[in-house]
Amino acid sequence: MKVFEVRSGVGESGEYILGAEDTGSHACYLIYGTMGPHEKERLLKPGKGHEELILAVKGDFMVTGHVQGTLKEGKAIHLKDDETCRLENSTDEAATYIISGGHSGGDHH
Repeated sequence: MKVFEVRSGVGESGEYILGAEDTGSHACYLIYGTMGPHEKERLLKPGKGHEELILAVKGDFMVTGHVQGTLKEGKAIHLKDDETCRLENSTDEAATYIISGGHSGGDHH
């Protein structure tokens, strides 16, 4: 069994991407993201031929763009292709999200 250390891999970008370099597979990827208190402007955009589920793990996020509103802890949104959103952590606490993504049907690299 291979276990991936994700949380400690978060760098200055605020994200850690668990993908093909780690797994050897281009079928799916996972992004673990953190945002500090009152941090703004984290861009979410799956890109052509990709879909992503974004889950608020800890904290609530303001979302603008293709989806608008508050993404509350434990809730998720779905984006595909060039659908774009921005996240903002408007709280006084650090917040965490997870993105699970992969290729859209019939579109493979």
